[in-house]
Amino acid sequence: MEIILDQFPNLNKKQINQISSLKNIYTTWNSKINVISRKDIDNIYTKHVLHSLSIAKFINFKKGTTILDLGTGGGFPGIPLAIIFPDSNFILVDSKRKKIFVVDQVKKALGLKNVKTEWSRAEDLDYRYDFLVTRAVAKMPSLINWCKDHFNKNSNHEITNGIIALKGGNIDDELNSIKEIKISKINDIFDIEYFHDKKIVYVPSNSI
Repeated sequence: MEIILDQFPNLNKKQINQISSLKNIYTTWNSKINVISRKDIDNIYTKHVLHSLSIAKFINFKKGTTILDLGTGGGFPGIPLAIIFPDSNFILVDSKRKKIFVVDQVKKALGLKNVKTEWSRAEDLDYRYDFLVTRAVAKMPSLINWCKDHFNKNSNHEITNGIIALKGGNIDDELNSIKEIKISKINDIFDIEYFHDKKIVYVPSNSI
């Protein structure tokens, strides 16, 4: 938990309480329905929460922004981002019903009013949104194919609406065909060994 406070010192009391509750909530539900690698539970704040919140260092979502978290799994990056940005709207989607069930329980325990969940495959979604966020779900060409017609036209941020994907390892091949792209190394944001090969990959919707 301290690692989150070090990087986000301006959290209010409610946000601190919500984030500090995450480990116990996930430990409880993970023992019933496995949504996080059991060996990662002890490192949930680095490997899941802080990793998710690297997006909050990349962009400051404004009030009223709609963000879709595709392939949310146990709720990452959507749940930590929803805590940090309570005035933005989050839609957390996964094709596995048991994972959405767990996310619903986490959402309820935290009292998150800005989170909606959806049990669905990516290709069946019919939402419109400003940004799509995702973590290690699919290669970028597939992500683009699924979401290219779903972005809101008006952009209210310094960057254009688009895809913000958390990626790891060698991603050169999957990005070769992408026209416009920005890659940020998470290790430059958080100087922590775990993030040495992890990146934020941003693709603006107007280039898709």
